[in-house]
Amino acid sequence: MKRLISLMLVCILCVLLASCGEKEELSRNPEHIRISGGAYHTVGLKSDGTVVVTEMIKTPENERFYDENDYGQCDVGGWTDIVSISSNWNHTVGLRSDGTVVAVGDNRYGQCEVSDWKDITEVAAASYHTVGLRKDGTVAATPVTEDYYNDGQSDVADWKDIVAITARGSYTVGLKSDGTVIAAGRNAYGQCDISAWSDIVAVSASGMHTVGLKSDGTVVAVGDNRYGQCNVSQWKDIVSISAGVYNTFGVKKDGTVVVTVLTSPQYEYGQRVVSGWTDITAIYSGKYHTVGLKKDGTVVATTVLDPAEDYGQSDVSGWNLN
Repeated sequence: MKRLISLMLVCILCVLLASCGEKEELSRNPEHIRISGGAYHTVGLKSDGTVVVTEMIKTPENERFYDENDYGQCDVGGWTDIVSISSNWNHTVGLRSDGTVVAVGDNRYGQCEVSDWKDITEVAAASYHTVGLRKDGTVAATPVTEDYYNDGQSDVADWKDIVAITARGSYTVGLKSDGTVIAAGRNAYGQCDISAWSDIVAVSASGMHTVGLKSDGTVVAVGDNRYGQCNVSQWKDIVSISAGVYNTFGVKKDGTVVVTVLTSPQYEYGQRVVSGWTDITAIYSGKYHTVGLKKDGTVVATTVLDPAEDYGQSDVSGWNLN
């Protein structure tokens, strides 16, 4: 009997040692989006289901560009019961806890026509369309009402087994339950060339390049690399990603942030100054600024160096989303 007990203890110990030696892998179950935005605004989702947004401020330096909240994309003050958000330059989308969707802002291409959607678990706002992931793994997308801007980015009716979505510009990307990735829409820079990817747990689209996070914490990228935004092959221990216009950002498991080296300095707007950030759990990268959500619910943002591009999109110092 003692010998049998000893053998059993040895077997249990071997199992425990084997499990401790296994490589830690990330879960293919992306969290809801709590920070998003466009080039000139930032949106944040609070834990009580309400949404906050930066005020678009007109100054003498930027007055030749956009008007404040020109399309109503910041009119989210009355939203409640929101569990996830996504925003683009000119419209903002919110997912309610009951699976329905709300949208405000530019609707010239039908991108806000989401009132009849239901059973949605995630949303993504792009330039000319909006995408929703249904709980059955299929995908809804608003039809692009102007042919000139229609690159097939809404042709997702036959997608299935999708667990996460991302969309920017004129294309849509879906992450499948088996870790592979599918894409539809404009592919001028090769941003849709993701058919060979595997073991992916998260995806992020910028409009011209696409980034994938693998289960082992490494990162892959395809598409436009004129600014070095696809140079991520050396990254490791990444838990969250965000594809910006000129850069790619990664949150490491220790809460610090890495960013690609910008090979064209004329596009440096201060968006890369994240080396001192700590305790970050999620990140959003816009064209001119970058925003990070901290573990305690507070939010940090880079300073926009060019006054002509500063509309107050980085004014998040008083936010606490918890």
